[in-house]
Amino acid sequence: MALIKSISGIRGTIGGKAGEALTPLDVVKFTAAFGDWVLQTTQNNTIVVGRDARLSGDMVNKLVAATLQGMGINVIDVGLSTTPTVEMAVPAKKAGGGIILTASHNPKQWNALKLLNDKGEFISDKEGQLVLELAEKEAFEFAQVTKLGKYIQSDTALRKHIKAIVDLPLVDVEAIKAKNFRVVVDAVNSSGGFAVPMLLEALGVTQIEKLYCEPDGNFAHNPEPLPENLREISKVLEKGNFDLGIVVDPDVDRLALVNEDGSMFGEEYTLVAVADYVLQHTKGNTVSNLSSTRALRDVTEKAGGEYFASAVGEVNVVNLMKEQNAVIGGEGNGGIIYPELHYGRDALVGIALFLSHLAKSGLRMSRLRAAYPNYYISKNKIELTPDIDVGDVLVQMQKRYAKQPVNTIDGVKIEFNKEWVHLRRSNTEPIIRIYAESETNATAEHLANKIIADIKEIITVKA
Repeated sequence: MALIKSISGIRGTIGGKAGEALTPLDVVKFTAAFGDWVLQTTQNNTIVVGRDARLSGDMVNKLVAATLQGMGINVIDVGLSTTPTVEMAVPAKKAGGGIILTASHNPKQWNALKLLNDKGEFISDKEGQLVLELAEKEAFEFAQVTKLGKYIQSDTALRKHIKAIVDLPLVDVEAIKAKNFRVVVDAVNSSGGFAVPMLLEALGVTQIEKLYCEPDGNFAHNPEPLPENLREISKVLEKGNFDLGIVVDPDVDRLALVNEDGSMFGEEYTLVAVADYVLQHTKGNTVSNLSSTRALRDVTEKAGGEYFASAVGEVNVVNLMKEQNAVIGGEGNGGIIYPELHYGRDALVGIALFLSHLAKSGLRMSRLRAAYPNYYISKNKIELTPDIDVGDVLVQMQKRYAKQPVNTIDGVKIEFNKEWVHLRRSNTEPIIRIYAESETNATAEHLANKIIADIKEIITVKA
């Protein structure tokens, strides 16, 4: 059993003891805290609620809606939906905030309350801390019987979201139609099972093979869209009857693509390809987090723009995108953030922009992928005993590589020409995560191992 209380929301496993998992009591407490925060900060008594297709989704949804009504808050329930759809619905409905019920790529026993401000964007660190403090105090005041909130169901949010995507100037529906793409979709039996086909049909795609598109919450494989979890869609594409594969996570904010031959386009390269297309038509800057591929920087600079790196976390990427007026940004896990639509990771807009790019390029998927700089990321971690000061280890590493360009906004990132290594402490355990990127897998692994050896040497000296 697990319950993780963080500034961005509350997530945990379903079932178990209150305070040790995401039980009904915990759902009510944190929902009430967020409702209280919305009332205090916005004086707006409307909150939008939506969920993915998890097995616990309906139960959690009812608890959340009833708790908010008990606070005197009106609930607009968009039902089974996607994270970006809920994000767009909040300002569209002129609500004071939003709650998305999803544990993203976590397994089916998990669920979470993800919290949005009145702009439909994830709440900030400071705002999240205030919500956690309100929950800890449990000093909630519920509404009198004549002041209970209203409950309104809305089934138009996804259609409006898709229409807004199709209407974007850079989404070329005619070019997509003309290509008559044959597409395989793996939606891991969650919300993407209906959202992605609905979008594809709006884009003029008629040949759609659905793989795990029944939104019943019974995830057919590990829901994180990594290559090791996508063997079945890869086998379907290997047969040569389709042009590409589209994979989304349960709440449809991450997009992975599969080439026509069954090979992986690469989650890191979803953003690279979409950014390339956007930059061809819109001059400007880009942003991704420190752990994302250098290929985005290469593509940006080639187009005459400037690349910026943020701390890890969607809210950090969004804040830096606003500061630098970025025209496209996101995270290397397949998260596309296109400000022309909204400031949030959105697999649906990613699909529409990518298909426009693919159609107009005239290339097959594998050829388009080969057109980009090739980098490999090695992801590792080193476990430390609780008595070791992780912060001090990172400081020592910074000193050791002081002659190299070093970024310390989120851990320590060290640049070596076209290679880099990023060291970050875990928020929940004494672990340092070590990501290294280079132009070959072997050199990325070598760089990671060199850094791990340095850390172990520092620890030994300290001991």
